[in-house]
Amino acid sequence: MKKMILLIGIVLSPACYAQKRHADAVFWNVENYYDPFVDSLQRQDLAFTPRGANRWTWPRFTAKRDGIAKTLIAMGVDELPVWVGLCEIENRFVLEQLVRQTPLAPAGYRILHRDGPDMRGIDVALLYRPERFRILLSRFLRVPLPDTTQHTREILYAKGVLDDLDTLHLFVNHWPSKRGGAKASMARRMAAAQRLCLSVDSIFVLHPAANIMIMGDFNDTPLSKVMQALSQGRPLHNLTVPLVRRKQGTIRYRGRWELIDQFIVSENLLCTNEPIYTSAEHCRIFAPPFLLIQDDKYLGMKPFRTYLGPRYQGGVSDHLPIILRIERNY
Repeated sequence: MKKMILLIGIVLSPACYAQKRHADAVFWNVENYYDPFVDSLQRQDLAFTPRGANRWTWPRFTAKRDGIAKTLIAMGVDELPVWVGLCEIENRFVLEQLVRQTPLAPAGYRILHRDGPDMRGIDVALLYRPERFRILLSRFLRVPLPDTTQHTREILYAKGVLDDLDTLHLFVNHWPSKRGGAKASMARRMAAAQRLCLSVDSIFVLHPAANIMIMGDFNDTPLSKVMQALSQGRPLHNLTVPLVRRKQGTIRYRGRWELIDQFIVSENLLCTNEPIYTSAEHCRIFAPPFLLIQDDKYLGMKPFRTYLGPRYQGGVSDHLPIILRIERNY
């Protein structure tokens, strides 16, 4: 244990922040990252309490918290990600626990989050390193659904400056699921796409060469009708398309990998002659052995999730995280 702590100290040492030629962004659906307390205002979380159906105790919560931190640390060869977009977050408390009570603490991550309208009480959030990224503006965008009695996750928008040099616009998404069937639920995801496009279009009107990075769990694949509509007529590029063609994915459903967690960037971020740039080669799925488990039913490996039905497994998430690297020409 002492050796592992020493290694973590090396990863988080100030010397690691000296190199600023690149900046990594991570997106991860961390699958029901709830605290174990009863919330009098949120009755949907009762299963994630010590006496609830999942027997969600403090030790189980801290094991998941530490597993998330371990994963983010394992991603950094030379430094931690500058941005971490997360979804399926219950509240600010679980985020504070992650960035203050784990070996991530020396990185000094700051948090963008607010309690949203989702009926399950799960939200999106953004962690960022303030010495690399200075926030200028942040908003939470409501997504109006066709059925006005239903509510879904907000879209988090943040505008900031990277290394006091380059302005970036970031969007963190968690679109409605396919509950009820892919076709029946498509209108809900299309509503989320339209809300995102409204904000993106307003940025392009003022800044045609804007640096825009969109991340999220879109609950649809890059080649789906909804995702194709997002980029139609806009200078946006989905960097995960090559991963789909290689049959890679972030979730596994009935023995098949699917890629619903994605990065989309504006065209300006694809130009290598620009100060900052990225490419499809900069986008990858992070799949270390400790995030995977044997799939006994369909063979092969699958994400090591926290619960399998009502049975506690002790994994971190049913999704794998994705990473995007932004590089800078000096």
